[in-house]
Amino acid sequence: MKIATFNVNGIGSRLPRVLEWLAESQPDIACLQEIKTSDETFPAQAFADAGYGAIWHGQKGFNGVAVLARGAAPSERCRGLPGDPSDTHSRYLEAQAGELIVASIYLPNGNPQPGPKFDYKLAWFERLIAHAQALAQRAQPVILAGDYNVVPTNDSADIYSAKSWLDDALLQPESRDAYQRLLAQGWTDAIHRLHGGEPMYTFWDYFRKRWERNAGMRIDHLLLNAAATARLVEAGVDRAVRGREKPSDHAPAWVVLNTP
Repeated sequence: MKIATFNVNGIGSRLPRVLEWLAESQPDIACLQEIKTSDETFPAQAFADAGYGAIWHGQKGFNGVAVLARGAAPSERCRGLPGDPSDTHSRYLEAQAGELIVASIYLPNGNPQPGPKFDYKLAWFERLIAHAQALAQRAQPVILAGDYNVVPTNDSADIYSAKSWLDDALLQPESRDAYQRLLAQGWTDAIHRLHGGEPMYTFWDYFRKRWERNAGMRIDHLLLNAAATARLVEAGVDRAVRGREKPSDHAPAWVVLNTP
């Protein structure tokens, strides 16, 4: 079973690229972030025509997450991250797809920092840690997939060079500490597990020819609980998608789990 995550940076303008990628990569489950569309304008029919059922949590012009499943729509478990009823951002959608539980996550960027946006990022992270604790302990496979807006380390496997990003919210010690505390619950960073020190970037900024120079970073992660980790056989990034016409600034990342 192949599970993928893809920050599409606006489904309205990127739909041809997303459909192209689905046809080529054929994930069984695809978690999308930054769909940037309302619930009413989500292109469900286009995905149905491509063979995917979908659930989504939209927000006009900003944020928004979705979960696609090949052959049948997943069933919704949780819409919105618990812990703050006043939070209206569409950043979390949890679904059941067969035996698998999967969450599509778009963690706040947090820039500029310090400031209220960074405070919101850290508070959101704490809510995710609280909610993820029970999911980590489940006997069935669980995957938390998405754009975490965290570069785990300054190593070349995670970022081309940290020098010009030291003040960015993605590299702050508080962001990284929250990510590590999430992992400490028993989650496995699948790409890191299988690819170690190999650069596996998932994001290249549109500016300063960063794609052309491979000046990327790894901020899209697939975290697996113990039950999912026991079935992990492959992980990777569909890097070529980033180099196509009118692309997202992210590339899809994915894992493959064996079936019992």
